[in-house]
Amino acid sequence: MAWVYLSRVVQGPCAAVSALIASVGVVEAARAVRESDLPESLRPATQQRRGIDRAARDLELAERIGARVVTPDDAEWPAWRLLGLARLDAGREGAMPLALWVRGPGSLSACTERAIAVVGRRYNDDYGAQVTGEVVGDLVAQGWTIVSGAAFGIDGIAHRVALSLGGSTVAVLARGVDRPYPAAHDRLIAQIAESGLVVSEYPLGVPAHKHHFLARNRLIAALSDGVVVVEAGSRSGARNTAKWARRLGLPALAIPGPVTTANSVGCHRMIREGEARLVTRAEDIIEEAGPLRLSQPDTTESAVSGNEALVFDALPRTGSRQPRELATASGIALPEVRAALPVLEFAGLIGVDENGWHRIRHGP
Repeated sequence: MAWVYLSRVVQGPCAAVSALIASVGVVEAARAVRESDLPESLRPATQQRRGIDRAARDLELAERIGARVVTPDDAEWPAWRLLGLARLDAGREGAMPLALWVRGPGSLSACTERAIAVVGRRYNDDYGAQVTGEVVGDLVAQGWTIVSGAAFGIDGIAHRVALSLGGSTVAVLARGVDRPYPAAHDRLIAQIAESGLVVSEYPLGVPAHKHHFLARNRLIAALSDGVVVVEAGSRSGARNTAKWARRLGLPALAIPGPVTTANSVGCHRMIREGEARLVTRAEDIIEEAGPLRLSQPDTTESAVSGNEALVFDALPRTGSRQPRELATASGIALPEVRAALPVLEFAGLIGVDENGWHRIRHGP
């Protein structure tokens, strides 16, 4: 209830509130916001909507449409995926999402384990449609999830191809998951929610605003192993998504188009100016985005140090623990615990289940 209340108060990323939660816990943070018992520096971010508390109603509506709220304390939270955002300057627009609203049957963490973002122009031509279909089809055939923004054009084509082949696809929206956008894609988004996932950091009923789309782009990038741009104008929002990929240390990739069309001007500029690497087929994309997943993790406890070692030592030999319990046991701050957990998971030392994080035994 506290997470849902705060999600509606801040409506998007809010580094100040996230820091407050990490310091005092979500229940106490919700109380402080509700009663305006805050330092002056925290009040501007919460003052406008702190009196709106419809958490019970939000949860009831979410259950009715098959949605849920996923928080950093949940096993479903894609901690490894969001590690890059956690390491960016928390005072900038790249702040971690406070919580994520998810509609669909799968686990967000599992669905984005091997994922490629495919984005591009809203007004594509036949070339863009053909290339998107071929690339997405080959990626789906090799088990990759397709992440996009459910917009007209390349986004919609990428989702439809993935669905038609029985693949996994994730749509990240710039408004509540109960309010399809664009409205003409209501059927497409409903189909994605049946077998894939529809995701937003904005609570139910929140409409889309211009700045939401730029914030949404960082999540499209963060939930993927790399971003592929298929057709982009000179000022395309797809270029912004590719920029987020670079900031997060992920591959930014672009497919060239005919030099006679304006639809690929943005892709050609990104390639020419070194903002994106040229790719033409799924194999190129996997070569750029896949190496991290192909390397074998070091499963020795001596392979970790610093905060990772402290968190690992705080885990019991048997049983699971939640991040907040590990923060108490290890003596380090909750955000650092959340950053360390996916590093340990990738090293093959720990796993996560419905009860929390636990050690993985190796050998007899």
